[in-house]
Amino acid sequence: MAVKTLKPTTPGRRGFTTQDFDQITTDKPVKSLLRPRHQRAGRNNRGVITVRRRGGGAKRHHRVISWKLPDGFEATVREIEYDPGRSARIARIEEKSSGRYHYILAPKGIAQGATIKVGPDAPIAAGNRLPLAAIPAGTLIHAVEMEPGRGAQLARAAGQSARLAAKDGDYAQVRLPSNEIRLVKLEAKASIGVVGNEQHQNIKLGKAGRRRWQGRRPKVRGVAMNAADHPHGGGEAKGKNYKYPMTPWGQNTLGLKTRPRRKSNAMIVRRRPPPRSRRRG
Repeated sequence: MAVKTLKPTTPGRRGFTTQDFDQITTDKPVKSLLRPRHQRAGRNNRGVITVRRRGGGAKRHHRVISWKLPDGFEATVREIEYDPGRSARIARIEEKSSGRYHYILAPKGIAQGATIKVGPDAPIAAGNRLPLAAIPAGTLIHAVEMEPGRGAQLARAAGQSARLAAKDGDYAQVRLPSNEIRLVKLEAKASIGVVGNEQHQNIKLGKAGRRRWQGRRPKVRGVAMNAADHPHGGGEAKGKNYKYPMTPWGQNTLGLKTRPRRKSNAMIVRRRPPPRSRRRG
């Protein structure tokens, strides 16, 4: 997959880059695996905005992805499709025993006609899904389960992969894309390889309208607001009129831990490095 540049016929197309869709084999998804997606514009069931700067966007349908596949499952890749709801490509696979169609994440290097197998006896090949106990240490994996039988939760974005670092007792140490090392039970399953469409992060939107197609509305800086609307707002000039960066509700933003206490925190061997300081305002 490559990044395509367009002729600069307009200012928007000058900085506009897009994806190469040569890997996609069809533009007609399976209707039985589509679900309607309702636009909530960042609001909850009471109509209160809980996520700011959301709304609009192109209409699209959810694709039902099979995150849990049983042992002994065997299927053939029929099509590689575009999914408007995620950065990765998806593969349409046909189950050999029943002929049913499923969607899975398309790993890097997979093509039509490839065979997908699930179980501890499956070979170490891209797309196959095995328990961590049957995967050699050092293997790149994706779509990793946090708990056995719960379904894939980790390393699912385009170009992402985790690494099976080591095995210790009943647990495996998995290095996530964020460099966090986490303990996962050996019975948990993971898919072999790297998620495809690895050039997705290099795409340049080029114009504000393209962001609006994604349902992202404009962002206004706090320092540009009135004092009644944001703690950073107000003032007669461009001087800094606040001591610490704050949210619109007066909560400190930099350095304040907001992650809730979860049961899975005990499984973290080494936390991810802290993020780099962001532009204030």
